[in-house]
Amino acid sequence: MKTKDKTVLKQKLKESLASVLPITAIVFLLCFFVIPVPTDILMAFVVGAVMLTVGMGLFTLGTDLAMSPVGEHVGSAITKSRKLWFIITVCLLVGTIITISEPDLQVLAEQVPNIPNAVIVWTVAVGAGLFLVIALLRILLNIKLSYLLIFFYALAFILALFVPKEFLSVAFDAGGVTTGPMTVPFIMALGIGVSSIRYDKNAENDSFGLVALCSIGPIIAVLLIGMLYNPGESTYTPVVIPEIDTSDELWGIFSSQFPKYLKEVSLALLPIILFFAIFQIFRIKLKKDSIIRIGVGFLYTYAGLVLFLCGVNVGFMPVGNYIGRALGGLSYNWIIVPIGMLIGYFIVSAEPAVHVLNKQVYEMTSGTIPQKTLKTTLSIGVAASVGISMLRIILGIPIMYILVPGYLAAVALSFFVPPIFTAIAFDSGGVASGPMTATFLLPFAMGAVDACGRDVVTYAFGVIATVSMIPLIAIQVLGLIYKLKTKSNERKTLIAEELSDSEIFEMEGDI
Repeated sequence: MKTKDKTVLKQKLKESLASVLPITAIVFLLCFFVIPVPTDILMAFVVGAVMLTVGMGLFTLGTDLAMSPVGEHVGSAITKSRKLWFIITVCLLVGTIITISEPDLQVLAEQVPNIPNAVIVWTVAVGAGLFLVIALLRILLNIKLSYLLIFFYALAFILALFVPKEFLSVAFDAGGVTTGPMTVPFIMALGIGVSSIRYDKNAENDSFGLVALCSIGPIIAVLLIGMLYNPGESTYTPVVIPEIDTSDELWGIFSSQFPKYLKEVSLALLPIILFFAIFQIFRIKLKKDSIIRIGVGFLYTYAGLVLFLCGVNVGFMPVGNYIGRALGGLSYNWIIVPIGMLIGYFIVSAEPAVHVLNKQVYEMTSGTIPQKTLKTTLSIGVAASVGISMLRIILGIPIMYILVPGYLAAVALSFFVPPIFTAIAFDSGGVASGPMTATFLLPFAMGAVDACGRDVVTYAFGVIATVSMIPLIAIQVLGLIYKLKTKSNERKTLIAEELSDSEIFEMEGDI
């Protein structure tokens, strides 16, 4: 490893540690002062936190070295061909295969009754692939993003009228789980590569919005499947709480899961590597040094994602479910709302794809939107969404009572903020609802719903959908503030210039 790469790796590990420490500290405070947790679950959580930190550091470095460059090169190569059929075919194929590889999609498929897992997986994947094609064509044809968002979300809510209410939460969660750590870096980089062939002033802004549209496809696809199969009341698989007596057993729980995630991540990365290899041979033709660097990046991505997924699934899921069940069973279970908000505020920092989004937004806007500002706004949005989800669990509020007004507000804001903020906002919804949400917040919600005596799938599912929605509003409000400040500064500058001109005129008169 080169000295420069070692320095970057240390920086990435430092950043991931700063992201994981807050949520770890919150869990410890809850365990010691609010909810006593068995030592075996807590120790599994500690090991999981260490794996999460190292895994995220390696993954983000691998994304910089491999995933983002490959996405940009492939996006640029397919659009330079100027053949529409070629662009559509490749994008549909890439979008479908990469979505199939998302680990969280398998979790979602297992929750849907009366429909085979393979049907759900392939339907969602094809939906994501089709909307990736639509997203890229939007860039090439310079179509306004807000028009497409209004049309497709309206279609989704119309379809929701014909789907069993028990199935709605699962359907809208589909949009969040399919835009995870594998798809987001590649899709966002693909957008940059495609937009690079345009030379108008809006080209860079239009590189955002791909994740937003790719999140709608799975929602519509799952709603259509719900209409065709008419599934009954959903069931869920309870989280297994491990029983550990010795350190050997603790290690055994994690080591037994390594083969599973080694295989899952291999299947996830293999299609991307094969696509890149084909494009390298026939179109891109990068130099040897670049190929080696990308190869090393894939190794970092592979190792990092294996550690990350093993850490969150084995270490974080049980403690999240246990704490949620314990808090939901308290006589003052309303406390789950502020605690959920606190967890939501910090947990978004531990999502791998959030780091990718922050970095690309900062680079594409030349620092106009600072990473810290975007991260804070996203954290506030996720905190609000988790708080609303917990309140929905306690009061038994139907999911559509939250989603319909929320998306109406998000779409309405799109007419008053700069287009780039709308694109970033709708991208952030899919990015915020990644593995940490699926493996900590969802089990946390499941435990709380179970303790409150409500239907788990109807009320626990939907937390991912809410986490995907509220940031759309939060970041667009940031855009509105930015727009108002910009206008205020322009007005002040204009007044200053007018005063300056009048002073010069007076001086000339005196002379």
